[in-house]
Amino acid sequence: MSWPAIRSDSDVLRALMIAVGLCWSVAFVAIALRYELELYADGAMFSYAVAVQDVWAFHWHNISGRLSVFLLSLLPAKIYVGLSGNPGAGIVVYGLLFYLAPLAGLVGAFAVDRSRGRIIFVYACGSTALLCPLVFGFPTEMWLAHAMFWPALAVSHYANRTLAGTALVFVMMLTLAFTHEGALVLAFAIVATLAPRGLRETCFLRAAAILVVVLAMSAAAKIMIPPDGYYAGVLVRAALHFFDLTIFQVSVVSLLFATLAGYGVAFLVLSRLAPDRAHLYAAAIVVGVLAIYWLWLDHAIHASSRYYLRTALVIVTPAFGALAVLSAMYGDGRLPSLGLQRAMTAVRKQGPRPFAAAFMLLTMVHVIETGKFVAAWRNYRTAVAALAMGEDSDPALGNPHFVSSNRIASNVNRLSWFSTTPYLSVIVANFKPNRLVIDPTGNYFWLSCATATANAKAARAVPEEGRDLVRIYSCLHR
Repeated sequence: MSWPAIRSDSDVLRALMIAVGLCWSVAFVAIALRYELELYADGAMFSYAVAVQDVWAFHWHNISGRLSVFLLSLLPAKIYVGLSGNPGAGIVVYGLLFYLAPLAGLVGAFAVDRSRGRIIFVYACGSTALLCPLVFGFPTEMWLAHAMFWPALAVSHYANRTLAGTALVFVMMLTLAFTHEGALVLAFAIVATLAPRGLRETCFLRAAAILVVVLAMSAAAKIMIPPDGYYAGVLVRAALHFFDLTIFQVSVVSLLFATLAGYGVAFLVLSRLAPDRAHLYAAAIVVGVLAIYWLWLDHAIHASSRYYLRTALVIVTPAFGALAVLSAMYGDGRLPSLGLQRAMTAVRKQGPRPFAAAFMLLTMVHVIETGKFVAAWRNYRTAVAALAMGEDSDPALGNPHFVSSNRIASNVNRLSWFSTTPYLSVIVANFKPNRLVIDPTGNYFWLSCATATANAKAARAVPEEGRDLVRIYSCLHR
Protein backbone atom coordinates (compact mmCIF):
# COMPACT_ATOMS: atom_id res chain seq x y z
CA MET A 1 0.00 0.00 0.00
CA SER A 2 1.51 3.33 -1.04
CA TRP A 3 1.44 6.41 1.16
CA PRO A 4 -0.88 9.19 -0.03
CA ALA A 5 0.83 12.42 -1.04
CA ILE A 6 0.58 15.39 1.33
CA ARG A 7 -1.96 17.60 -0.41
CA SER A 8 -4.04 19.14 2.38
CA ASP A 9 -4.06 20.26 6.01
CA SER A 10 -5.40 16.86 7.07
CA ASP A 11 -2.41 15.23 5.37
CA VAL A 12 -0.08 17.52 7.31
CA LEU A 13 -1.83 16.61 10.58
CA ARG A 14 -1.51 12.92 9.74
CA ALA A 15 2.20 13.30 9.02
CA LEU A 16 2.66 15.25 12.26
CA MET A 17 0.95 12.57 14.35
CA ILE A 18 3.06 9.85 12.76
CA ALA A 19 6.31 11.76 13.24
CA VAL A 20 5.65 12.66 16.88
CA GLY A 21 4.38 9.18 17.76
CA LEU A 22 7.43 7.51 16.24
CA CYS A 23 9.80 10.00 17.88
CA TRP A 24 8.25 9.30 21.27
CA SER A 25 8.44 5.53 20.77
CA VAL A 26 12.17 5.78 19.98
CA ALA A 27 12.77 8.30 22.79
CA PHE A 28 11.12 5.99 25.33
CA VAL A 29 13.78 3.36 24.69
CA ALA A 30 16.71 5.78 24.56
CA ILE A 31 15.72 7.71 27.71
CA ALA A 32 14.77 4.64 29.72
CA LEU A 33 18.03 2.83 29.02
CA ARG A 34 20.19 5.94 29.45
CA TYR A 35 18.70 6.77 32.86
CA GLU A 36 17.80 3.22 33.97
CA LEU A 37 14.11 3.94 34.33
CA GLU A 38 13.47 0.21 34.49
CA LEU A 39 14.58 0.58 38.14
CA TYR A 40 11.91 3.13 39.08
CA ALA A 41 9.24 2.16 41.64
CA ASP A 42 8.01 -1.44 41.13
CA GLY A 43 10.63 -1.73 38.40
CA ALA A 44 13.29 -2.05 41.09
CA MET A 45 11.64 -5.22 42.36
CA PHE A 46 11.11 -6.60 38.86
CA SER A 47 14.71 -5.82 37.93
CA TYR A 48 16.02 -7.40 41.12
CA ALA A 49 13.93 -10.50 40.41
CA VAL A 50 15.49 -10.70 36.95
CA ALA A 51 18.98 -10.29 38.37
CA VAL A 52 18.55 -13.04 40.96
CA GLN A 53 16.70 -15.25 38.44
CA ASP A 54 13.49 -15.69 40.41
CA VAL A 55 10.88 -13.62 38.60
CA TRP A 56 8.09 -16.16 38.82
CA ALA A 57 8.64 -17.14 42.45
CA PHE A 58 9.06 -13.55 43.63
CA HIS A 59 5.90 -12.08 42.16
CA TRP A 60 4.60 -13.20 38.80
CA HIS A 61 2.89 -16.32 40.13
CA ASN A 62 0.53 -13.86 41.84
CA ILE A 63 -0.57 -12.23 38.60
CA SER A 64 -1.12 -15.07 36.16
CA GLY A 65 -3.42 -12.82 34.15
CA ARG A 66 -0.36 -10.84 33.03
CA LEU A 67 1.58 -13.67 31.46
CA SER A 68 2.24 -11.75 28.24
CA VAL A 69 4.46 -9.27 30.09
CA PHE A 70 6.29 -12.10 31.81
CA LEU A 71 6.89 -13.99 28.58
CA LEU A 72 7.80 -10.99 26.44
CA SER A 73 10.10 -9.05 28.76
CA LEU A 74 10.96 -10.67 32.10
CA LEU A 75 11.53 -14.29 31.13
CA PRO A 76 13.94 -13.51 28.25
CA ALA A 77 15.88 -11.20 30.58
CA LYS A 78 16.08 -13.89 33.26
CA ILE A 79 17.26 -16.41 30.68
CA TYR A 80 19.93 -13.97 29.54
CA VAL A 81 21.24 -13.65 33.10
CA GLY A 82 21.46 -17.42 33.36
CA LEU A 83 23.36 -17.70 30.08
CA SER A 84 25.68 -14.73 30.55
CA GLY A 85 26.12 -14.65 34.32
CA ASN A 86 25.72 -10.87 34.11
CA PRO A 87 22.78 -9.62 36.22
CA GLY A 88 23.28 -5.98 35.23
CA ALA A 89 23.06 -6.82 31.55
CA GLY A 90 19.94 -8.89 32.23
CA ILE A 91 18.27 -5.84 33.74
CA VAL A 92 19.16 -3.86 30.62
CA VAL A 93 17.56 -6.58 28.49
CA TYR A 94 14.41 -6.32 30.59
CA GLY A 95 14.35 -2.54 30.23
CA LEU A 96 14.95 -2.76 26.50
CA LEU A 97 12.17 -5.28 25.87
CA PHE A 98 9.70 -3.45 28.09
CA TYR A 99 10.26 0.04 26.74
CA LEU A 100 10.48 -1.18 23.16
CA ALA A 101 6.79 -2.13 23.31
CA PRO A 102 5.30 1.11 21.90
CA LEU A 103 7.63 1.05 18.89
CA ALA A 104 6.92 -2.65 18.33
CA GLY A 105 3.18 -1.94 18.60
CA LEU A 106 3.39 0.81 15.99
CA VAL A 107 5.40 -1.40 13.64
CA GLY A 108 2.81 -4.15 14.10
CA ALA A 109 -0.09 -1.77 13.50
CA PHE A 110 1.56 -0.45 10.34
CA ALA A 111 2.13 -3.99 9.06
CA VAL A 112 -1.46 -5.21 9.48
CA ASP A 113 -3.44 -2.01 8.90
CA ARG A 114 -5.27 -2.18 5.57
CA SER A 115 -7.40 0.93 6.00
CA ARG A 116 -7.14 3.76 3.52
CA GLY A 117 -4.06 5.82 4.35
CA ARG A 118 -3.36 3.40 7.21
CA ILE A 119 -5.50 5.60 9.42
CA ILE A 120 -5.52 3.14 12.35
CA PHE A 121 -1.72 3.32 12.41
CA VAL A 122 -1.96 7.13 12.37
CA TYR A 123 -4.24 7.12 15.41
CA ALA A 124 -1.92 4.62 17.09
CA CYS A 125 0.90 7.14 16.71
CA GLY A 126 -1.27 9.90 18.12
CA SER A 127 -2.34 7.79 21.08
CA THR A 128 1.27 6.82 21.77
CA ALA A 129 2.29 10.48 21.78
CA LEU A 130 -0.55 11.69 24.00
CA LEU A 131 -1.13 8.80 26.44
CA CYS A 132 2.11 6.89 26.92
CA PRO A 133 4.08 9.84 28.41
CA LEU A 134 1.55 9.89 31.25
CA VAL A 135 2.86 6.55 32.56
CA PHE A 136 6.35 6.46 31.03
CA GLY A 137 8.86 5.41 33.66
CA PHE A 138 6.51 3.30 35.73
CA PRO A 139 6.55 -0.39 34.76
CA THR A 140 2.78 -0.79 34.50
CA GLU A 141 1.67 -3.72 32.40
CA MET A 142 -0.82 -1.36 30.73
CA TRP A 143 2.23 -0.07 28.85
CA LEU A 144 2.27 -3.31 26.88
CA ALA A 145 -1.53 -3.42 26.73
CA HIS A 146 -1.62 -0.07 24.94
CA ALA A 147 1.07 -1.25 22.53
CA MET A 148 -0.80 -4.48 21.77
CA PHE A 149 -4.19 -2.78 21.38
CA TRP A 150 -3.41 -1.10 18.07
CA PRO A 151 -2.20 -4.06 16.02
CA ALA A 152 -4.99 -6.15 17.60
CA LEU A 153 -7.54 -3.53 16.53
CA ALA A 154 -6.20 -3.34 12.97
CA VAL A 155 -5.96 -7.08 12.49
CA SER A 156 -9.48 -7.64 13.89
CA HIS A 157 -10.84 -5.32 11.21
CA TYR A 158 -8.68 -6.27 8.26
CA ALA A 159 -7.35 -9.83 8.67
CA ASN A 160 -8.27 -12.19 5.87
CA ARG A 161 -11.31 -14.37 6.42
CA THR A 162 -9.20 -17.49 6.39
CA LEU A 163 -7.91 -19.92 9.00
CA ALA A 164 -4.59 -18.07 9.06
CA GLY A 165 -6.37 -14.74 9.47
CA THR A 166 -8.48 -16.09 12.32
CA ALA A 167 -5.39 -17.54 14.00
CA LEU A 168 -3.69 -14.15 13.78
CA VAL A 169 -6.67 -12.39 15.37
CA PHE A 170 -6.74 -15.00 18.14
CA VAL A 171 -3.02 -14.63 18.93
CA MET A 172 -3.24 -10.85 19.02
CA MET A 173 -6.33 -10.81 21.24
CA LEU A 174 -4.88 -13.45 23.55
CA THR A 175 -1.61 -11.57 23.93
CA LEU A 176 -3.50 -8.35 24.61
CA ALA A 177 -5.81 -9.91 27.19
CA PHE A 178 -2.90 -11.39 29.15
CA THR A 179 -1.01 -8.12 29.56
CA HIS A 180 -3.21 -6.75 32.36
CA GLU A 181 -6.73 -7.20 33.68
CA GLY A 182 -7.54 -3.73 32.35
CA ALA A 183 -6.68 -4.97 28.87
CA LEU A 184 -9.92 -6.95 28.89
CA VAL A 185 -11.66 -3.57 28.58
CA LEU A 186 -9.57 -2.91 25.49
CA ALA A 187 -10.48 -6.31 24.07
CA PHE A 188 -14.19 -5.60 24.56
CA ALA A 189 -13.65 -2.22 22.90
CA ILE A 190 -12.16 -3.87 19.83
CA VAL A 191 -15.20 -6.08 19.41
CA ALA A 192 -17.48 -3.09 19.94
CA THR A 193 -15.78 -1.16 17.13
CA LEU A 194 -16.64 -4.01 14.78
CA ALA A 195 -20.37 -3.77 15.53
CA PRO A 196 -21.04 -0.81 13.16
CA ARG A 197 -19.89 -3.00 10.28
CA GLY A 198 -22.85 -5.25 11.00
CA LEU A 199 -23.63 -7.79 13.69
CA ARG A 200 -23.71 -10.53 11.09
CA GLU A 201 -20.41 -9.56 9.51
CA THR A 202 -17.76 -12.25 9.65
CA CYS A 203 -15.18 -9.99 11.27
CA PHE A 204 -17.54 -9.14 14.15
CA LEU A 205 -18.65 -12.75 14.73
CA ARG A 206 -15.05 -13.94 14.56
CA ALA A 207 -13.79 -11.37 17.07
CA ALA A 208 -16.74 -11.96 19.41
CA ALA A 209 -16.16 -15.71 19.43
CA ILE A 210 -12.45 -15.24 20.02
CA LEU A 211 -13.16 -12.86 22.89
CA VAL A 212 -15.34 -15.48 24.60
CA VAL A 213 -12.53 -18.03 24.31
CA VAL A 214 -9.95 -15.55 25.58
CA LEU A 215 -12.11 -14.61 28.56
CA ALA A 216 -12.49 -18.28 29.42
CA MET A 217 -8.72 -18.76 29.22
CA SER A 218 -8.13 -15.71 31.41
CA ALA A 219 -10.53 -17.03 34.04
CA ALA A 220 -8.95 -20.48 33.88
CA ALA A 221 -5.48 -19.04 34.42
CA LYS A 222 -6.59 -17.20 37.54
CA ILE A 223 -8.29 -20.32 38.91
CA MET A 224 -5.38 -22.63 38.14
CA ILE A 225 -2.67 -20.19 39.31
CA PRO A 226 -4.23 -18.16 42.14
CA PRO A 227 -2.27 -15.50 44.04
CA ASP A 228 -0.93 -16.31 47.46
CA GLY A 229 -2.85 -15.18 50.51
CA TYR A 230 -0.70 -12.12 51.21
CA TYR A 231 -1.09 -10.68 47.73
CA ALA A 232 -4.74 -11.61 47.14
CA GLY A 233 -6.00 -8.86 49.43
CA VAL A 234 -3.67 -6.32 47.82
CA LEU A 235 -4.99 -7.27 44.39
CA VAL A 236 -8.60 -6.79 45.49
CA ARG A 237 -7.87 -3.35 46.97
CA ALA A 238 -6.02 -2.29 43.84
CA ALA A 239 -8.92 -3.42 41.65
CA LEU A 240 -11.46 -1.53 43.75
CA HIS A 241 -9.49 1.71 43.38
CA PHE A 242 -8.53 1.26 39.74
CA PHE A 243 -11.36 3.48 38.47
CA ASP A 244 -11.36 5.93 41.39
CA LEU A 245 -11.80 9.38 39.81
CA THR A 246 -9.53 10.96 42.41
CA ILE A 247 -6.71 9.34 40.44
CA PHE A 248 -7.04 12.19 37.96
CA GLN A 249 -6.71 14.91 40.61
CA VAL A 250 -2.98 15.31 39.99
CA SER A 251 -0.92 18.22 38.74
CA VAL A 252 -0.09 16.88 35.29
CA VAL A 253 -3.74 16.17 34.44
CA SER A 254 -4.74 19.63 35.64
CA LEU A 255 -1.95 21.12 33.55
CA LEU A 256 -2.99 19.25 30.42
CA PHE A 257 -6.64 20.24 30.79
CA ALA A 258 -5.70 23.84 31.55
CA THR A 259 -3.53 23.89 28.44
CA LEU A 260 -6.37 22.61 26.27
CA ALA A 261 -8.94 24.89 27.86
CA GLY A 262 -6.74 27.96 27.58
CA TYR A 263 -5.93 27.19 23.98
CA GLY A 264 -9.60 26.57 23.16
CA VAL A 265 -10.73 29.87 24.66
CA ALA A 266 -7.93 31.84 22.99
CA PHE A 267 -8.65 30.16 19.65
CA LEU A 268 -12.37 30.94 19.78
CA VAL A 269 -11.69 34.60 20.57
CA LEU A 270 -8.95 35.02 17.99
CA SER A 271 -10.82 33.16 15.26
CA ARG A 272 -13.05 36.23 14.94
CA LEU A 273 -10.07 38.58 14.59
CA ALA A 274 -7.63 36.49 12.56
CA PRO A 275 -9.40 33.34 11.36
CA ASP A 276 -6.51 32.06 9.23
CA ARG A 277 -3.89 32.34 11.99
CA ALA A 278 -5.99 32.01 15.13
CA HIS A 279 -4.51 28.61 15.93
CA LEU A 280 -0.95 30.01 15.78
CA TYR A 281 -1.67 33.07 17.90
CA ALA A 282 -3.62 31.03 20.44
CA ALA A 283 -0.82 28.49 20.70
CA ALA A 284 1.76 31.28 21.14
CA ILE A 285 -0.24 32.76 24.02
CA VAL A 286 -0.49 29.39 25.75
CA VAL A 287 3.24 28.75 25.29
CA GLY A 288 3.97 32.07 26.98
CA VAL A 289 1.70 31.29 29.92
CA LEU A 290 3.21 27.82 30.29
CA ALA A 291 6.73 29.28 30.26
CA ILE A 292 5.81 31.61 33.13
CA TYR A 293 4.27 28.69 35.04
CA TRP A 294 7.29 26.40 34.64
CA LEU A 295 9.87 29.09 35.38
CA TRP A 296 8.31 30.73 38.45
CA LEU A 297 5.32 28.81 39.77
CA ASP A 298 5.85 25.10 39.21
CA HIS A 299 7.11 22.89 42.05
CA ALA A 300 5.37 19.61 41.17
CA ILE A 301 6.90 16.38 39.93
CA HIS A 302 4.81 13.90 37.99
CA ALA A 303 6.29 10.75 39.52
CA SER A 304 4.19 8.41 41.69
CA SER A 305 1.04 9.46 39.82
CA ARG A 306 2.47 7.73 36.75
CA TYR A 307 1.32 4.48 38.35
CA TYR A 308 -2.24 5.59 38.93
CA LEU A 309 -2.66 7.13 35.49
CA ARG A 310 -2.57 3.64 33.97
CA THR A 311 -6.34 4.03 34.41
CA ALA A 312 -6.23 6.75 31.75
CA LEU A 313 -4.90 4.19 29.28
CA VAL A 314 -7.83 1.89 30.00
CA ILE A 315 -10.39 4.68 29.58
CA VAL A 316 -8.97 6.84 26.80
CA THR A 317 -7.34 4.23 24.53
CA PRO A 318 -10.72 2.76 23.48
CA ALA A 319 -11.89 6.31 22.66
CA PHE A 320 -8.91 6.77 20.35
CA GLY A 321 -9.65 3.35 18.89
CA ALA A 322 -13.27 4.27 18.20
CA LEU A 323 -12.19 7.47 16.45
CA ALA A 324 -9.67 5.51 14.42
CA VAL A 325 -12.32 3.06 13.27
CA LEU A 326 -14.77 5.84 12.40
CA SER A 327 -12.07 7.52 10.34
CA ALA A 328 -11.22 4.22 8.66
CA MET A 329 -14.86 3.59 7.82
CA TYR A 330 -15.13 7.15 6.50
CA GLY A 331 -12.14 6.51 4.25
CA ASP A 332 -13.64 3.22 3.10
CA GLY A 333 -17.03 4.87 2.48
CA ARG A 334 -18.74 2.63 5.03
CA LEU A 335 -20.02 5.02 7.71
CA PRO A 336 -23.47 3.83 8.85
CA SER A 337 -25.16 7.26 8.81
CA LEU A 338 -25.22 10.35 6.61
CA GLY A 339 -24.93 12.57 9.70
CA LEU A 340 -21.63 10.98 10.67
CA GLN A 341 -20.42 11.29 7.11
CA ARG A 342 -21.12 15.04 7.11
CA ALA A 343 -19.56 15.52 10.55
CA MET A 344 -16.38 13.73 9.53
CA THR A 345 -16.18 15.77 6.34
CA ALA A 346 -16.55 19.02 8.28
CA VAL A 347 -13.85 18.03 10.78
CA ARG A 348 -11.54 16.98 7.97
CA LYS A 349 -11.92 20.37 6.30
CA GLN A 350 -11.86 22.70 9.30
CA GLY A 351 -10.16 20.82 12.13
CA PRO A 352 -6.59 19.93 11.09
CA ARG A 353 -4.89 23.26 11.86
CA PRO A 354 -6.38 23.84 15.33
CA PHE A 355 -6.00 20.14 16.15
CA ALA A 356 -2.35 20.20 15.09
CA ALA A 357 -1.63 23.20 17.32
CA ALA A 358 -3.37 21.55 20.29
CA PHE A 359 -1.48 18.32 19.62
CA MET A 360 1.86 20.12 19.71
CA LEU A 361 0.96 22.01 22.88
CA LEU A 362 0.17 18.75 24.68
CA THR A 363 3.37 17.27 23.31
CA MET A 364 5.34 20.19 24.72
CA VAL A 365 3.78 19.64 28.15
CA HIS A 366 4.72 15.97 28.01
CA VAL A 367 8.30 16.76 26.97
CA ILE A 368 8.85 19.23 29.82
CA GLU A 369 7.19 17.04 32.45
CA THR A 370 9.17 14.00 31.29
CA GLY A 371 12.39 15.99 31.51
CA LYS A 372 11.59 17.09 35.05
CA PHE A 373 10.82 13.52 36.06
CA VAL A 374 14.02 12.12 34.57
CA ALA A 375 16.16 14.79 36.26
CA ALA A 376 14.50 14.11 39.63
CA TRP A 377 14.93 10.35 39.18
CA ARG A 378 18.63 10.77 38.41
CA ASN A 379 19.13 12.72 41.66
CA TYR A 380 17.14 10.19 43.68
CA ARG A 381 19.01 7.24 42.24
CA THR A 382 22.32 8.90 43.11
CA ALA A 383 21.15 9.55 46.67
CA VAL A 384 20.09 5.93 47.19
CA ALA A 385 23.41 4.69 45.79
CA ALA A 386 25.33 6.95 48.20
CA LEU A 387 23.44 5.52 51.19
CA ALA A 388 23.78 1.93 49.97
CA MET A 389 27.55 2.24 49.56
CA GLY A 390 28.10 4.41 52.63
CA GLU A 391 28.67 3.71 56.32
CA ASP A 392 25.60 5.37 57.87
CA SER A 393 23.43 2.96 59.81
CA ASP A 394 20.03 2.87 61.50
CA PRO A 395 19.98 -0.36 63.58
CA ALA A 396 16.50 0.52 64.88
CA LEU A 397 15.21 -0.67 61.51
CA GLY A 398 16.13 -4.20 62.49
CA ASN A 399 19.78 -4.67 61.56
CA PRO A 400 23.06 -2.68 61.74
CA HIS A 401 23.37 -3.01 57.97
CA PHE A 402 20.11 -1.13 57.37
CA VAL A 403 19.91 2.60 56.75
CA SER A 404 16.82 4.81 56.56
CA SER A 405 15.82 6.50 53.31
CA ASN A 406 14.71 9.43 55.49
CA ARG A 407 18.34 10.53 55.36
CA ILE A 408 17.69 11.60 51.76
CA ALA A 409 16.68 15.25 51.36
CA SER A 410 12.91 15.61 51.20
CA ASN A 411 12.93 17.36 47.82
CA VAL A 412 14.94 14.45 46.38
CA ASN A 413 13.03 11.72 48.22
CA ARG A 414 9.82 12.59 46.34
CA LEU A 415 10.79 9.87 43.86
CA SER A 416 10.78 7.15 46.53
CA TRP A 417 8.61 4.05 46.27
CA PHE A 418 8.60 2.64 49.77
CA SER A 419 8.13 -1.04 49.01
CA THR A 420 10.96 -1.39 46.49
CA THR A 421 13.67 0.87 47.96
CA PRO A 422 15.64 -2.09 49.43
CA TYR A 423 15.89 -3.81 46.04
CA LEU A 424 16.90 -0.59 44.32
CA SER A 425 19.68 -0.10 46.85
CA VAL A 426 21.14 -3.52 46.05
CA ILE A 427 21.12 -2.86 42.30
CA VAL A 428 22.58 0.66 42.35
CA ALA A 429 25.40 -0.57 44.62
CA ASN A 430 26.38 -2.97 41.83
CA PHE A 431 24.88 -5.83 43.88
CA LYS A 432 27.43 -5.31 46.70
CA PRO A 433 25.77 -2.89 49.12
CA ASN A 434 27.27 -1.94 52.46
CA ARG A 435 23.78 -1.01 53.60
CA LEU A 436 20.26 -1.95 52.63
CA VAL A 437 18.26 1.26 52.24
CA ILE A 438 14.88 0.96 53.99
CA ASP A 439 11.88 3.25 53.88
CA PRO A 440 10.56 3.27 57.50
CA THR A 441 7.01 3.93 56.25
CA GLY A 442 6.94 0.69 54.27
CA ASN A 443 3.93 -1.51 54.97
CA TYR A 444 4.02 -3.85 51.99
CA PHE A 445 6.65 -6.56 51.73
CA TRP A 446 7.12 -8.39 48.46
CA LEU A 447 8.95 -11.48 49.67
CA SER A 448 8.15 -14.03 52.32
CA CYS A 449 10.96 -15.25 54.53
CA ALA A 450 10.83 -18.67 52.86
CA THR A 451 11.08 -17.26 49.33
CA ALA A 452 13.91 -14.86 50.18
CA THR A 453 15.79 -17.57 52.08
CA ALA A 454 15.53 -20.04 49.20
CA ASN A 455 16.91 -17.43 46.83
CA ALA A 456 19.72 -16.43 49.20
CA LYS A 457 20.88 -20.03 49.45
CA ALA A 458 20.66 -20.77 45.73
CA ALA A 459 23.50 -20.38 43.26
CA ARG A 460 22.88 -17.09 41.45
CA ALA A 461 24.87 -14.54 39.45
CA VAL A 462 24.22 -11.88 42.11
CA PRO A 463 26.67 -12.02 45.07
CA GLU A 464 25.25 -13.75 48.12
CA GLU A 465 25.89 -10.80 50.47
CA GLY A 466 23.28 -8.59 48.85
CA ARG A 467 20.75 -11.39 48.64
CA ASP A 468 21.32 -12.18 52.31
CA LEU A 469 20.48 -8.61 53.30
CA VAL A 470 17.23 -8.98 51.40
CA ARG A 471 16.62 -12.25 53.25
CA ILE A 472 17.14 -10.60 56.63
CA TYR A 473 14.80 -7.76 55.71
CA SER A 474 12.11 -10.12 54.42
CA CYS A 475 12.26 -12.41 57.44
CA LEU A 476 11.74 -9.44 59.75
CA HIS A 477 8.37 -8.74 58.16
CA ARG A 478 7.01 -11.95 56.54
